[in-house]
Amino acid sequence: MTTQSEKIINLNQLAEIIKTLKVRGNKVVQCHGVFDLVHPGHIRHLAAAKKEGDLLVVTITSDRFVNKGPGRPIFNQSLRAEFLASIQTVDFVAVNDSPTAVEAIRLIKPNVYVKGSDYSDKDKDITGKIYDEEEAVKANGGEIVFTNDVTFSSSNLINSHFSLFPAEVESWIKEFRSKRSIEQVVSAIDSVRPLRALVVGEAIIDEYVFCDGLGKSSKDPILAFKYRSIERQGGGSLAVANHLAGFCQQVGIVSYLGESERHEEFISSALLPGIKKHFVTRSNAPTIHKRRFVDTHTLAKMLELYVMEDNPPDEADENNLLQLLDDIVADYDVVVVTDYGHGMMTTKVISLLNKKAKFLAVNTQANAGNRGFNTVSKYPRADYVCLAGHEVALEARMRHAPFKELTQEISRRIKCDNFTVTLGRTGSLHYSTESGFVEVPAFATQIADRVGAGDAVLAITSLLVAKGVNWDIVGFSGNIAGAMMVADLGNRVTINRPAMIKHITALMK
Repeated sequence: MTTQSEKIINLNQLAEIIKTLKVRGNKVVQCHGVFDLVHPGHIRHLAAAKKEGDLLVVTITSDRFVNKGPGRPIFNQSLRAEFLASIQTVDFVAVNDSPTAVEAIRLIKPNVYVKGSDYSDKDKDITGKIYDEEEAVKANGGEIVFTNDVTFSSSNLINSHFSLFPAEVESWIKEFRSKRSIEQVVSAIDSVRPLRALVVGEAIIDEYVFCDGLGKSSKDPILAFKYRSIERQGGGSLAVANHLAGFCQQVGIVSYLGESERHEEFISSALLPGIKKHFVTRSNAPTIHKRRFVDTHTLAKMLELYVMEDNPPDEADENNLLQLLDDIVADYDVVVVTDYGHGMMTTKVISLLNKKAKFLAVNTQANAGNRGFNTVSKYPRADYVCLAGHEVALEARMRHAPFKELTQEISRRIKCDNFTVTLGRTGSLHYSTESGFVEVPAFATQIADRVGAGDAVLAITSLLVAKGVNWDIVGFSGNIAGAMMVADLGNRVTINRPAMIKHITALMK
């Protein structure tokens, strides 16, 4: 008899074993899933699957690709594999380190691929991945079968019996569930799809240089590191455009690219297909790079290097940008300004957007590169402002006053009726001159990196506010987006409708 530990095999090695067993005449059945909380519905599903053949292979999604909401998976991939291997009907278990089951299907080449009854109506699969899975199964001569037995919701069981969040957060979510249905929140998300959104702001290439610490140099009083690898991501306005494209049918971006170190090919590849690109060349300047040196093991940032020219642009470059904006702004329903304070958003550019934008959403970021000079009051008006707490304090020039007071103070300084203040682990504060304040807690349980979280919140909340969605739904959705972002490094993750709805469903079941 195969022992529990012998059942758990590396996916590539398992593919070779399965190939041999199929040659011997064995009919192979495959199931795939997260299996975070194995319950009676799973046991019956696996038993029914085993009846379809001779050998049952279960592949599970690796931890980093589990997309079930904040705090998931409850159990890591090793524990999930171990539990499944202890089930008598299961012959082999493998971890699939890919975002979908397609790669595992291509390797295993099952005769039968078994899914639960939830997937029998394929059009109800919000991710659409069931079609890709079926195609991969049939490409290798297999068939897809759906079981029909009692089902349970793992998310509902987890929400009912596991405490993922502090008591005050659980209490807020419970109250939110009592007022709002999943369908209401999903409807709000879907309401933004027809919007035409334009991002205006600095394109930034985020570079992460991974290093191992070696210690102090023997000759100089400096720390030495060993280079491991480098990763480049589309940041700044590029990341915001990608987030918007996950929800809207039409998205455009306007930004400067450098005359030197332009990297236009990389930037185009970093943007999702379908985003309309409007780039203006900035003379005597590079495309902005922010290069971060990161410890490989802890992901702690040790040093950040800015590559940029942040003096005011040449008059000719500014005129080119103004002409472009004048030509296209009216074509968009929402203009999202990502102002990182590196010279693009001049007084003339701001004036044009104030006059021309149908709905103007603004974020002015305070960072090491602008040293506190980039505050939101340089915008005389906006329809929506989204700022971090320290940016609000900087604008108000008050470090210790309550954020409600600070937000109201800023609303008096600029003509704007709608505000979001992101407050990190505390959550977010939302203010409307019409309806007052709404506070929403943070939903993040795993924090790898905070870079990019504010941009994701800006993107989804701008769309929802433009559609007049209720503030509790705005805050709930925005904080889910933030939680999704901080769980990974920088802008590795792009927020989109399927991922957002999965998180919404997981928290509200």
